[in-house]
Amino acid sequence: MEYKIYRFAFQSAVHFGRENLDEGEYACCADTLFSALCQEALKMGDDVLQSLYHYAKDGNLLLSDLFPYMGDTYFVPKPMKRIHAQNSDGNSVLKKAYKKLKYISIELLDSYLDGTYDVFNAPNLEKLGHFDMKTAASVRGEEKTEPYRIGTYYYEDGNGLYFILGYQEARVLDLVEQLLENLSFSGIGGKRASGLGRFELFSGTVSNHFRKRLGENGKRYMTLSVSLPTDDELETVLRDASYLLRKRSGFVLSERYAPEQMRKRDLYVFQSGSCFAVRFEGDVYDVSDKGGRHPVYRYAKPMLMEV
Repeated sequence: MEYKIYRFAFQSAVHFGRENLDEGEYACCADTLFSALCQEALKMGDDVLQSLYHYAKDGNLLLSDLFPYMGDTYFVPKPMKRIHAQNSDGNSVLKKAYKKLKYISIELLDSYLDGTYDVFNAPNLEKLGHFDMKTAASVRGEEKTEPYRIGTYYYEDGNGLYFILGYQEARVLDLVEQLLENLSFSGIGGKRASGLGRFELFSGTVSNHFRKRLGENGKRYMTLSVSLPTDDELETVLRDASYLLRKRSGFVLSERYAPEQMRKRDLYVFQSGSCFAVRFEGDVYDVSDKGGRHPVYRYAKPMLMEV
């Protein structure tokens, strides 16, 4: 498997929603990215969409979640793995600081795993950007307009989100890069019609040390993407696993799917940062519901790294 990094330098605010429209997040899951790529593929034809789907389902294409970067510093989720930090015995301040961590810079992952991570002086996300609230109006009928609020996030200059692409064939890379270029103009996330989520795209290489972790066998593996084992894998994967579940839902953004907008079926997946004792394949699941005219794909393949 070959790996490549892509950075999104956003030209506007983004809306990565939670349950409520007025809430937001500063990171984005792999299934949201895959859905956006599917929408761009569909514009190019059903055959392009099917190619993208089969590349992902067959494991020729892997996506990580979209994680923060600040300048040249890339962050990954804190592994859900028990760590004994040096000098932490009886130090409640240090323990609380470790507990609050969400992301760790890739360069300092080794020090975190061996317990020497300097949580008070390590790079953090305090200056990544800031949340804001955008007010819009919904027009209902000819007379009444109702205001509503949208939770948005602005990244500071030089900051944004990145993801790691894994691929086995040059044609996979060519297709994804074309779709990403198109997506940069369409935007990613919610409320794109309002101009949110547009970005400049930059590519880079994965360091040899990080690449080694992505391909290396070990005793524990952390998923870098929201993921869900197949039914046949689930029992084995759950043994000695440390994980959080996350509900993934939302609406189908396809005019061909149904006469009116419909919701996708909910799917509970492992959150990125979850750790396991074995590797697994996962799948791309069909989350279409009754009444829909075509499948709706939810990406849930793990990108695993040794921790």
